[in-house]
Amino acid sequence: MPSTAQARRKAGLSPLSQRRLVRALGIGLAVSTLWAAAASYYLVFHDEMLARFVSRQSAMQFTYEERIGTLQRALDRAAAERNAERGSVENRLSALTERQSLIEKRQGLLSGLGGAAAPIDMPPPAPIPVAEPAARVQKPFPTPELRMGGEDRAEAAGGASSTRLSRLEEALHRVAEAQSRAAAGIAQQAGRSAERFRDLIARTGLSPARFDPPPGGVGGPLVPLGLDAFEQALAEARRQIEEETHLRRVTAALPFRQPLPGELAFTSSFGARLDPFTRGYALHTGVDMRAETGAPVRATAAGRITAAEYAGGYGNMVEVDHGRGLVTRYAHLSGTAVSVGQRVEAGNVVGFAGSTGRSTGSHLHYETRIDGEPVDPQRFLRAGAQLVFAD
Repeated sequence: MPSTAQARRKAGLSPLSQRRLVRALGIGLAVSTLWAAAASYYLVFHDEMLARFVSRQSAMQFTYEERIGTLQRALDRAAAERNAERGSVENRLSALTERQSLIEKRQGLLSGLGGAAAPIDMPPPAPIPVAEPAARVQKPFPTPELRMGGEDRAEAAGGASSTRLSRLEEALHRVAEAQSRAAAGIAQQAGRSAERFRDLIARTGLSPARFDPPPGGVGGPLVPLGLDAFEQALAEARRQIEEETHLRRVTAALPFRQPLPGELAFTSSFGARLDPFTRGYALHTGVDMRAETGAPVRATAAGRITAAEYAGGYGNMVEVDHGRGLVTRYAHLSGTAVSVGQRVEAGNVVGFAGSTGRSTGSHLHYETRIDGEPVDPQRFLRAGAQLVFAD
């Protein structure tokens, strides 16, 4: 049997070549073994790997979709909040605009109220104007501008609008309070003026109620009004102004003016006195005033002439009926300037001073009568000294 060396020699391979061949065969065998192992591992674990891969992909997709959903919900909430805020701003703007319109309307009501006379608690008391007061136009209250354009409304939708709107609301609230105070002040002023007129009328011995219009029937169910502070003050102001206007007109119709111009010089007072002819005590039904013959004698209030003639001891006399039982007489005139039935206004000349009738010299005998009874004319003259007449 040939030896190994002999076999190698017969094959024609050198020892080095033979070693290389063996190494190559070993590497091939190893590669084949690894490939077989890998193929076997792939075939065995393929489905499990694929399942794991799919699971990871599904988990990643779910996480992504969840994040997308979270972001979308956040965007939706933000959009809803912006819309709600925009709607709230629009509602506040609409409310403020309506409130401003109401304030402007109320300012017009305040401007239309008549001015009351000066307060009566001022020392010394100021003379009271008797003429009808002109409407006292109040200076309009400044109101914030709320008529916003598109850019302003876009700005109002921003975060800074809340502070701005709050300032506007506070400004309108202050204006509303000022209007309520103004209405209450007008009511108080008119009430004081009315009280002063009422006091002047009472000083003459007349009751202000004497000149009230006849009461009419009133009634109906009680339906309370839910008035706010301004409406209550405005209603009270109107009531006080109506009362003050009525008393002002009453005062203007009473004989508060002087029958002669300038400072009056009384030569005889009202009441018991020594008669200049009999030298005994007698009732003097008026007051005597010094006057030059021919001096114009004027009506002390508006009225209608009920007598303009020679009347015994009165001499030439003019009688004026002022209504409500109130009459004035002007006696011892040198002549008359009116006729019976004629309407005269306060200050019109009714005659001229003289010394006709039962008289000792040129003067004016002046009387005031209430319901036919003579009363002291100086009640009216003293009260009239506190009045300012618009001639």
